[in-house]
Amino acid sequence: MDPLADSNCCCCLGRVYQRLSSGRGLLGVLAAGLATLVVGFALYRGGETPAQGAFPKLAPIHVGEQDWPWWRGPSRNGVAPQGPPAPLAWSATENVVWKVEVPGKGHGSPTVVGDRVYLTAAEADREVQSVLCFDRATGKRLWQSTVHEGGFTTKGNQKSSLASSSVACDGERLYATFLNREAVFVSCLDLSGALLWQTRMTDFALHQGFAASPALYGDLVYATADSKGNGLFAALRRDTGEIAWKHERPKLPNYTSPIILEVAGRPQVLLTGCNLVSSYDPETGKKLWEIPGATEECVTSTVTDGTVVFSSGGYPRDHLAAIAGDGSGKVVWENKSRVYVPSMVIHNGYLYAVLDAGIAMCWKASDGTEMWKQRLGGTFSASLVLAGNALYATTEEGHTFVFGASPQGFESLGENQLGDSTFSTPVICGGRIYHRVAHEIDGRRQEFLYCLGTK
Repeated sequence: MDPLADSNCCCCLGRVYQRLSSGRGLLGVLAAGLATLVVGFALYRGGETPAQGAFPKLAPIHVGEQDWPWWRGPSRNGVAPQGPPAPLAWSATENVVWKVEVPGKGHGSPTVVGDRVYLTAAEADREVQSVLCFDRATGKRLWQSTVHEGGFTTKGNQKSSLASSSVACDGERLYATFLNREAVFVSCLDLSGALLWQTRMTDFALHQGFAASPALYGDLVYATADSKGNGLFAALRRDTGEIAWKHERPKLPNYTSPIILEVAGRPQVLLTGCNLVSSYDPETGKKLWEIPGATEECVTSTVTDGTVVFSSGGYPRDHLAAIAGDGSGKVVWENKSRVYVPSMVIHNGYLYAVLDAGIAMCWKASDGTEMWKQRLGGTFSASLVLAGNALYATTEEGHTFVFGASPQGFESLGENQLGDSTFSTPVICGGRIYHRVAHEIDGRRQEFLYCLGTK
């Protein structure tokens, strides 16, 4: 049988599995066995993808104005879409529209598209990595789809999780990246949770963890896997999972996600880390420019003012730099601030950041002039989010500082505690905040997804 036809049959089996998996008892057991068969068969085929004609014609990416369709939001810069004002105050009992339990452990941010919310999760006791779907209005869990079963590793940083990347949605399909069986996989599901294709991207030598989220642009989905064993940046076809083009990367650990931004008059796919700042044409994969200068290990996703891109890292040195996006290689300005994990936000010509050690800062984007700094306290992993003129910064202990996005000085707009820990970045759209946190309940860690807003 044609292996591509085999792979298409595998996707059909995935649809049957999705229907069975909602059952209990014998049906549930049969569904689990079928899931293992489907994924195992795909792995046996070496990540082959269905023939191009196996799926309906690829539709353009289409999401709503009040959606948050992928990591860092609709504009890929941590800025919420214009809409109703988001709450400035909340707690476990105040301004809670709904909350729902989330199984296992994960740091991926919610993805909000249409009337649904999507989330990745990893359950160590069952060794299951999955995508979950919730009703946007009520929080009711609509489905949970197993993407990988088995293949877990206990290595890496204790803070990391095996579900640290965020789902990307093009309006018709979902895309997720997971580290499993010492390799990085890119998987595509339909909106009912059925597995359409799965591509084994590359081997991965785990150091601290894997957290790179997929990005979407045109007909492609982009994924990175930087590690000591292998380094790869690839663009895959959204409809089939076939690798359209790829670039090998240095064999160094790194954690950044690919980000597509409009810089110097053209769209560019930007990567930082591995001691490089790199730019590619998003359609052809042609390397537009690349300069040394970033630190070896980066976590943040770069932002731009349209002229320069901002690179930051924290190992082996603290580093923040503004780099011309025109390919000239010019470093416009730099300093030694440690913005290692939380991604920054740029607004009206000013760059805002929260240092890992709990200091909020503002610089003039054009020349790096420090406008102000304010100690907040706490340790930060979640990235900054801007809604209106309010910046939201959340500590690993679940405490969120809300302050004004103004170069005139630090202005506190509120402080809110929710849960006991979180490494996930909250997302804001449609006047509501979607926030993944963990509570300690009778000595047991339990994650919840909250929807915060006025009812």
